[in-house]
Amino acid sequence: METRIERIKKHLHSSSYKLTPQREATVRVLLEHEEDHLSAEDVYLLVKEKSPEIGLATVYRTLELLTELKIVDKINFGDGVSRYDLRQEGAAHFHHHLVCIECGAVDEIQEDLLEDVEAVVERRWNFKIKDHRLTFHGICYRCLDKGKAEEKAEEKAE
Repeated sequence: METRIERIKKHLHSSSYKLTPQREATVRVLLEHEEDHLSAEDVYLLVKEKSPEIGLATVYRTLELLTELKIVDKINFGDGVSRYDLRQEGAAHFHHHLVCIECGAVDEIQEDLLEDVEAVVERRWNFKIKDHRLTFHGICYRCLDKGKAEEKAEEKAE
C-alpha cells in the first residue's frame, strides 16, 4: 500500500498538488476498500473513524480532485449514487462492471474488451476516444446458483 501511496503522491505533485494529510486519509480508505464501490458518504464515514477532524466537504473535494486526475473513477450503477473506484495502475481505460439486478452485487472485469470496438469507432466516425465505460446489468452467478438450488428443492418437494 505504501508504494501505491507514494506513486499517487508523485502523480499529485506532477499536477501541482500536495498529498495533504486529509487527502492521504481518503486515499488510504480507498486502498483499504479497493474491492468495494464506496459512495462519498461511505468514504467519509471510514475516514472519520481514523481522522475525526476531517469534514465531509474535504472528502468530497478530495474525491473530485482524484477523479479529475484520473486516480479514481466516479461511477454510477443506475441507483442515483455516485461511487468511487480506484483506477488500476497503468490501465489505459476504466474497467468494466457486472451489476446484478437481483442482489445488487457488482463484479469487475479487468480485461479491456473494447479495443476492437474503439478502433472501429475512431476510424468510422473520426472520433478520438479518451476513455470508455461498460456496465452490464443482469443476474450474477450467485443468484443464478441460488435460483437453481431453489428449483431443485421445489422439485424434490413435489
